[in-house]
Amino acid sequence: MNVNNVIRPRKRFSTSYLSQLNIQAYGSDNLYPQRMSDLIENSPTGGTCLERYQTFIEGNGLSNTDFSEYVCNHKGETIDDIFSLIAQDIAKYNGFALHVNYNLACEICEIQHIPFENCRLEEEDDAGCVTYINVHPDWEGNKTRKGRRINVDRSTVKKYFTFNPIPSVVIDQIQSCGGIEHYSGQVLWVSLNGKYTYPKPIYDKVVTNLSTDEGLDNVKYRNVRNGFMLSGLFVHKKSVQYEFDENGKAKEKEDSQYDLSDSLDAFQGDNNACSIMEIVVNSADDKPEFINVEGTNYDDKFTVTESSTTERIYSAFGQEPWYCIRIGKLGFSGDVLAEAYEYYNSYVSKQRRAISRALKRIFDHWFEVANPSDNYEIEPLVYISNKSAESSPINSKKA
Repeated sequence: MNVNNVIRPRKRFSTSYLSQLNIQAYGSDNLYPQRMSDLIENSPTGGTCLERYQTFIEGNGLSNTDFSEYVCNHKGETIDDIFSLIAQDIAKYNGFALHVNYNLACEICEIQHIPFENCRLEEEDDAGCVTYINVHPDWEGNKTRKGRRINVDRSTVKKYFTFNPIPSVVIDQIQSCGGIEHYSGQVLWVSLNGKYTYPKPIYDKVVTNLSTDEGLDNVKYRNVRNGFMLSGLFVHKKSVQYEFDENGKAKEKEDSQYDLSDSLDAFQGDNNACSIMEIVVNSADDKPEFINVEGTNYDDKFTVTESSTTERIYSAFGQEPWYCIRIGKLGFSGDVLAEAYEYYNSYVSKQRRAISRALKRIFDHWFEVANPSDNYEIEPLVYISNKSAESSPINSKKA
């Protein structure tokens, strides 16, 4: 069988043109990054892997600590603040965006982070270039300001020129905007899937597994919180009560109607576990007895599904060493963890290089020398065991 005979796969997401906004849609509903964010955040396993992925991308921060503490905008944010936000976006979306402002000398004088999920590409021109990055605070249209919803239309979508620090280009842009006071700057938009190509996060390949992981977690929750966990049934003969009528004759007292379904919620969930249900029968021949009841444990029915789902999510993030440690295949020694750290540091090297290159592109055109060392490298995480901590120079001095 060749590729022409197999069932044709569906595209992960489609890119169409939204004429009313003159942008390229990011997914069929233009909400692909928002959908992926909701998906990964609702998956316990996926969220854990994402946090580890982000932590290793960020590492121990920029190697040049003086540069990382440099204040880079009017909000008082440092390069380290911006760097941390970049690491979050590149982990979650496989891309990031930075806004830069220029002074009258066409030098970059300010840098700010723009949430990547808020950015959309303008349609390409005849030369295949993208001129503007469109930014909206909430493409779902749910966010409000001063009590009023921010609709998604041309009046609320802000356009920024794509990053191009060539002075002649910056001057032309300033003049076209009517002066420096009307110039909104540029946006450096980075996608690890290619220039001006909407990126897919690394967990896109396991979207079904992430959704399954969320479902499995819901099953566990309902199994404990809503499960029917009786200790047993106590069955006994109905007691008879009498009352007197107007003539003084004794008669059997009528009981009010009792509906078993009305009280079933009293026997559901962990707070009511091991309760005993009372069953009253009318037959005089039945004797009191206690019947053991064992509820159905739905966790056992999904053991294989949970194992395979978890393994695939770990694999999508390249975290097989941690999965092997989790299931006890590799043990939990310091050497194993050190090798896992070394492996994953190399795994995220591409993402770190993208961040370093972006910072260098910006600060090569900064209005002053903010980083004399020209070092934009990111310091990787290193596993520190108790033995290595005890032998470190700091601990030696303390001793």
